[in-house]
Amino acid sequence: QLFANVSGSADDEGTCQCSVYLPDTTFPVQKAEQLEIIAATLSEKFERELSQVREYSKMIELYQQQILNLTIRVEHMEKSSVSYAQLDFQLLKVEISDLERLVTQLKSSLVGSNVIVEQIYLEITNLTILVNELESLDKNNVLAIRRQIVSLQNRLKECEEGTNKTTVPPYFPPGSCIHRGLLNVSQPYIVKLNWRGFSYKYGSWGRDYSPSNPEKEVYWVAPLNTDGRYLQYYRIYSSFDNLLLFKPMYESAITYGEGSGAALYNNYLYYHAYSSRHMVKHDLKRNAMVLKKELPDAVTGNRFSYAGVSWQDIDFAVDESGLWVIYSTENSMGNIVISKLNETTLDVLNTWQTRQYKPSVSNAFMLCGVLYATRPMSTRKEEIFYTYDTSTGQEGRISVIMDKKLDTIQSIDYNPTDQKLYVYNDGYLLRYDMTFQP
Repeated sequence: QLFANVSGSADDEGTCQCSVYLPDTTFPVQKAEQLEIIAATLSEKFERELSQVREYSKMIELYQQQILNLTIRVEHMEKSSVSYAQLDFQLLKVEISDLERLVTQLKSSLVGSNVIVEQIYLEITNLTILVNELESLDKNNVLAIRRQIVSLQNRLKECEEGTNKTTVPPYFPPGSCIHRGLLNVSQPYIVKLNWRGFSYKYGSWGRDYSPSNPEKEVYWVAPLNTDGRYLQYYRIYSSFDNLLLFKPMYESAITYGEGSGAALYNNYLYYHAYSSRHMVKHDLKRNAMVLKKELPDAVTGNRFSYAGVSWQDIDFAVDESGLWVIYSTENSMGNIVISKLNETTLDVLNTWQTRQYKPSVSNAFMLCGVLYATRPMSTRKEEIFYTYDTSTGQEGRISVIMDKKLDTIQSIDYNPTDQKLYVYNDGYLLRYDMTFQP
């Protein structure tokens, strides 16, 4: 019904007035369409989410089953010797890598060498190779390897505990022999290249030992000529600082010497005279030869020199008791002979014949009347392996590892004042601290 009667009224002027209510009868079509679109979109999203939930439920059930299978598999592996999968080998590799890192840190924290740590490091290397082989061949030895890893971990822990304990090496007064011999040497301190340059690979250097004035500092450096045979020039330094700063007291030329076996004792330089059996005593103060004497029965001519070091047939050494000479004779058939010398007259006071073949060792030095001989282990390591005690006539075997910077050690000189080793290593001057057995 479009029209309806309504009541009205007339105002004072006679005009008719009435009120009419017109309802909004227009339908909101656009709003209804938008509502339908939104409802359809929500319905699609709901279906997608519901589908993903169903997939996640299936995956969770699958993972639960896999975890159950892995748990059963691990329990079975622990009780039997079935082959391990790739994941197990990776876990082994991670454990071995951690061991290798730990032992490397332990090695760097040690002063000098440690045979136990070196042995553990070698075993870890062998273990890495074995795991790689097992992984490629799928062998059943993983349990045995795990036992080795546990054993190595325990040994490393013991080494760490021993290393972390701060132990001060026992002190022995300079010039004394109240200890029981060499225990270890430090890492080398590289002093510098010899003053003549890199081409002068052969030579010797060290500190003078003067029993009457042991604290006085006098250092010598005596590189041979480039042929590795002639000893012609040497330099003397009044202090270690001056040696570092290339500030010698003087440089001198001598009558030709031979080989890298020179030694400085009580302000006299002792060396082997060129192409002879003669020993020479050279006065540093006067820069003059004061004595020349033949060493009886000594074999020269580079016949029984050290391994890898030519023309060192006669090697002088100094220790707490004085001057020594190390050489070979025909009667000894090339084995090392040790003679104690009177430093004033160069007379032989006593002689000891060892059973160690001289050309099989790389060098030697004297310490408290005991001969120590070395041999190369690699291009970067030397081993002090042989001893001969002149007070008892007893030979011995030790293993003290010396790190070196280049292949060959041409000379080793021990100084009783500072208890250090002075090493000439392919032209470089090295110095080692020493520790002794209490």
